[in-house]
Amino acid sequence: MKRNNRMVKQERKKMGNYKYLAKNIGVLALSNFATKLLSFFLVPLYTSILTTEEYGTYDLFATTVYLLVPILTLNIQDATIRFSLDKNYEKKDIISISLDIFGKGLVILLVFSVVNHVANLFPIFNDYLLVFVLMYIFQALVGIMTAFARGCEKITEISIASVLGSIVFIGLNILFLVFFRLGLMGYFLSSILGNLSQVLYLTRVTQTWRYFRFRGINKDTEGSMLKYSCPLIANTVAWWITNASDRYVVMWLCGTAANGIYSVAYKIPSILNILQSIFTQAWTLSAVKEFDPEDKDGFFSNMYNGFNCLMVLACSFLILSDKFFARILYAKDFYNAWEYVPFLLISIVFGATAGYIGGIFSALKEAKMLAQSTTIGAVVNIILNIVLVSMVGAIGAAVSTAISYIVVWGIRLCYMRKYLQAKLYLKRDIASYILLVIQAVLLLLIPSGCIMYMIQIVLFIMLIGFYRKEVLMPLRVLKSKVKSCR
Repeated sequence: MKRNNRMVKQERKKMGNYKYLAKNIGVLALSNFATKLLSFFLVPLYTSILTTEEYGTYDLFATTVYLLVPILTLNIQDATIRFSLDKNYEKKDIISISLDIFGKGLVILLVFSVVNHVANLFPIFNDYLLVFVLMYIFQALVGIMTAFARGCEKITEISIASVLGSIVFIGLNILFLVFFRLGLMGYFLSSILGNLSQVLYLTRVTQTWRYFRFRGINKDTEGSMLKYSCPLIANTVAWWITNASDRYVVMWLCGTAANGIYSVAYKIPSILNILQSIFTQAWTLSAVKEFDPEDKDGFFSNMYNGFNCLMVLACSFLILSDKFFARILYAKDFYNAWEYVPFLLISIVFGATAGYIGGIFSALKEAKMLAQSTTIGAVVNIILNIVLVSMVGAIGAAVSTAISYIVVWGIRLCYMRKYLQAKLYLKRDIASYILLVIQAVLLLLIPSGCIMYMIQIVLFIMLIGFYRKEVLMPLRVLKSKVKSCR
């Protein structure tokens, strides 16, 4: 009898884990698909109004801000999420510490901006100096406020903020670019005001003013947060290098216009990135709350296998559809960006699975393991970028990005198997990854036509066969639900 009761409790806990994750995924999916897909379909607007040089300049600013935020804020966003979920810490201390560190980082940026203006170290930033500072301020605040809201488990509110920010960004883009013809400055202003709207909304729903205080901050909490977040600076910067150094190398070796084309190539992979970002955000919360090193109920194993299946099949389909989407999205000189898409898609697959494992390390508070793996991947990325871009042009940047993500995934997988007894199907997964690479290479080598698409479809069907267990799983669950209702 006791054994039966224990089994019932375990089953209820297992279902609770899936429901909690599914709820968070559902809420995040609604906002992400609604907003990101709208942005996705605005790509033809950007590529028809902005020049390749203007798009390359915006991408350079945005990429630089993404680098500076974790450095100047000591990556406090990650600590904000992790410690807000821990009931042993006061939320007043957490948000106060986070905003205090943001303020100190902003002072450093302002000093640097003045020095750059006087010495003219980086002329391109002096052309849009105020814009650059505002981009940093609101990007950093969005990160902190979103992290605090996630730590408070206000997932619905985060989704509303995302929708609001996207509506403002997209609406102002149409207004500034189409009607006012502000060009690059209009694109900058839309981005800044979109982030500002998110900050204002999240401040209101979390009632941050009730928690924030200038004095009386718990120094032990501050020390613990910084001990957790500072090692992650290396992790975040290394991710930035893996994600963004290719653009600097392309601009350096191939020019700003080539960087603009390469940057817009990321728009098709952004579809896949939406899937992985939704899952990763929801997964981090579940990993922290439900971590079980023995994985007795198979929750961690099932989630990894299912998530990997989704990413691989979505990647395969997007490689197959690459040229079709490119004709719709990329206007004029941007069309050749389709060549970079397949390997960028593959990089997102490995980045997503590496991110899944990263959620487990976040639960363990093993920041050093995250940093070590990502740093190695970043070093590989820089070396390969310089070598391959010099040899074959911008396509070399896409290939090097994919290889560096594979390195990070492999290292983290080895680490994970020491801490978690998960049942994975590595032989099958590696075979599927090889098929993705074959798809990518064939798309580049074979001219468009029936033969090329027939080969691509055959490879896609083979991948479905590899993952038939995961593909059929929702049908089995639905069938069991129907039976239980009878």
